[in-house]
Amino acid sequence: MDLTLERQKKLAYVAKRYYLEDQKQSDIAQELGVSRPLVSRMLSEARELGIVEITIHEPGAREARLLERLRLSSSIRDGVLVEDGANDDATNRLLSQGAVELLRRLGVRRLGVGWGYLIGQLVSWLEENPQPSSTITDICPLVGNASIPARNYQSNENVRLMAQQMGAAPHFLYLPALPDSLEEKQVLCSTEVYRQIHQRWEELDTALVNIGDYPSSPDFASLVRYGSLLQRQRACGRMLIYYFNEDGFVIQSEQDFAIQIPIDILKRCPNIIGVCSANTSAKALRGALKSGFFTHIAARADLIKTLLE
Repeated sequence: MDLTLERQKKLAYVAKRYYLEDQKQSDIAQELGVSRPLVSRMLSEARELGIVEITIHEPGAREARLLERLRLSSSIRDGVLVEDGANDDATNRLLSQGAVELLRRLGVRRLGVGWGYLIGQLVSWLEENPQPSSTITDICPLVGNASIPARNYQSNENVRLMAQQMGAAPHFLYLPALPDSLEEKQVLCSTEVYRQIHQRWEELDTALVNIGDYPSSPDFASLVRYGSLLQRQRACGRMLIYYFNEDGFVIQSEQDFAIQIPIDILKRCPNIIGVCSANTSAKALRGALKSGFFTHIAARADLIKTLLE
C-alpha cells in the first residue's frame, strides 16, 4: 500500500480522535504507543496537509455576507437578519428587536407604521423593552383602523403604545382602513382629519411596512376592491393592504376604497423598512424586493438565504 496514503489515514485517525471524539493527546499517544509530542506534531501535519480544516464562525458574519449579497442584487441598502428562534413566536421577538435596532441605527425622527402580525409583536416587545432614548419624535399610522378586534390591526392603538415606549408624539388616523364603498372613501378623504394625516405622510423620513403573503383564499374586502384582478395578475404578497405580484408590480384598481398612504407618497419616503414575520414566504419577499420600494429589511437569515439561492 502507498506509504503516503497510509500516513494520511493515520493522521486522519489521530485528528478524528482528537477533534471529533474529544480524546486527550496523552490518551491518543498511549493508545498508539507513541509520545504525546509526536501526537501534537501529527495534528499540526494534518492541518498543513488539509486533512483538518478549522473554521471559525464569527458572530454575525453569515448575516453580513447575506446582506452584502442582497445589496448587490436589490434596492436594499442595509438591514437586520436574525437566526430562527425555538418557535415562530421566539423568531418574531428576535425580528421585533432587530427592527427596533434598525430604527436606532437610522436615527429615525418621523416614523410611519403599518400593521400586521409582526407589527403587533414589535409593539409587545417594546412594552417589555422601552426605548426612552429613541431619536423618534413623531409616529403616525400608514393605514386606517380595521373593524376586527385583533390588536395587530388597530393602527392607532399600536401607534399610541409605540410612541409611549419611545418617547415620541403620536398622531392618529381616525378613519377606517376599509370604508363601505369608494364613495364613502372619497367623502372621508375630503375631511380635515385626512388632510392632516396626509401632511404627516409627506413629512416622513422612515416607513415601517409589513411584508406578507397573498392569502390562498382572498377575503371579501379584497374581492370587492379588486374583483378578479389579483388572480389575473398573479398576486403573491402584500404590503400594508396593497398587493403585488412576483415581478414587483403593485396591483391597483379604480375600485379600491382602502384608506392608507398613497403609493406614490410611500415610494418617496427616504427609508422604507420591510419587516417579514417568521411565516413570510420567499415568493412574497422576492416580489416585494422587485418592486424597488424597500431600502432596508428585517428578516430571517434563512429566508434571505433561500431567496438568494
